[in-house]
Amino acid sequence: MKKFLASALMLLAASTATFAQHAVGSFTLQPKVGLNIASLTKNDGGDPRYGVAAGAELEYQAGDIFSLSFGALYSQQGAKNGDATYKLDYVNVPIMANVYVAKGLAVKLGVQPGFNVNSEISGTYAGWKASSDVDAKSVDFSIPVGMSYELPTVPLVIDARYNWGLTKVADWSDSKNSVFQITLGYKFEL
Repeated sequence: MKKFLASALMLLAASTATFAQHAVGSFTLQPKVGLNIASLTKNDGGDPRYGVAAGAELEYQAGDIFSLSFGALYSQQGAKNGDATYKLDYVNVPIMANVYVAKGLAVKLGVQPGFNVNSEISGTYAGWKASSDVDAKSVDFSIPVGMSYELPTVPLVIDARYNWGLTKVADWSDSKNSVFQITLGYKFEL
């Protein structure tokens, strides 16, 4: 049994260099589009707001199993509460460390400043549709954590993340962003 475990560990160590999809020192660009399932913390009785996530990420393959990525994503966030929808839209800038744990499979962790580009509440009140601007903070910080998988035959990448909000969305509220994000991207070698 000890010989089997030692052999398995040596095989694993020898194969880690093959986990990376791209050559060390290379850059890739990945346009992506996907779905957000967003909510606000401390929003009792609230429902998620479904929205779009779209943008691109640049990735630098720093080592055999390690890469860094930097992106810009338009992200529709917020929540629903009864007939009201809180629309909090951002341009998020994820800065991620990616560790390839198997061929094409990466776990991700990073930081993400987000810049508010739209903040409003809309809904139906007494049979009338109405909307109004909301005084939200202009910058939001979150910690994105997730994983991605690059298909072996084509450079399509499926990415799933949770963006854990660190800052309050407004001075008048204790709520923070909470976003599950699933995207599909296409990787181009640069």
